[in-house]
Amino acid sequence: MFTQLAAGKKSMNISKQIAQWRIVAASVCGTSHLKNNQLCQDAHHWQVLSDNVLVAAAADGAGSASLGKVGAMIAVETAIENISTIGLTRKSLTDDALVRSLLNDAILAAKKAVHDEAASCDKQPHDLATTLIVMLATPEVVAVMQIGDGLAVAKDSMGNLLALTIPDSGEYINETTFLTSPTALDTAQMRVWRTDIENVGIITDGLQMLALNMVVGEPHKPFFFPLFEFVANAEDKTEAKEQLVKFLRSERITQRTDDDLTLIIAAFNNS
Repeated sequence: MFTQLAAGKKSMNISKQIAQWRIVAASVCGTSHLKNNQLCQDAHHWQVLSDNVLVAAAADGAGSASLGKVGAMIAVETAIENISTIGLTRKSLTDDALVRSLLNDAILAAKKAVHDEAASCDKQPHDLATTLIVMLATPEVVAVMQIGDGLAVAKDSMGNLLALTIPDSGEYINETTFLTSPTALDTAQMRVWRTDIENVGIITDGLQMLALNMVVGEPHKPFFFPLFEFVANAEDKTEAKEQLVKFLRSERITQRTDDDLTLIIAAFNNS
């Protein structure tokens, strides 16, 4: 789907690249929300810390929650802030126990922040219900913790594409677990994958049918690989985000989903 855009970027001069993460991310309102004059319920946030430590988060506020958008925004911002203030290095992330603890603490902080906001607004936590995916990535490791639906992926230097998480579907169709749910931490997924990492990606559930083979639970390479190539060669951040937004709003996407869409794509360029 993104092949033409990725191909159009190949002519860029990348000979002077230094080792660094390149990230393109966007959240756009689904066509069903636009028709009903509703806000986009998705949110995302990311930072590249020192020593090429990437932290990223995406969230999908529940459509049934009156303040789902607020919950999603608070969740991603709190989770990233909780991790980014620690002063991580790639060396410190060689400890699996520390990595898992960092992700768990970030989720707990996000959950508390959402509950605190609900109390300050005289609302119930479920009024700010949201999913949450939090990722830590370096050129040597990627780790993810996820509550609810959506998907996190990574590609290694051998071209292997791995679904680090899978959408969390409840007992019924379109049901999922939210950060504010009593069972949120019990159902959370966590994965640590150590290899030479070249690309990582996060999507919210609006893109699941396009990006994931739901039968076998594997990410769809024709969806992700052109996107990975695009971000690896994108030198103008503003232009790249505009093109990603245009892609997410294109007819080829909106014909297959009317939900809000969030996509975070990153490439580590070390040449």
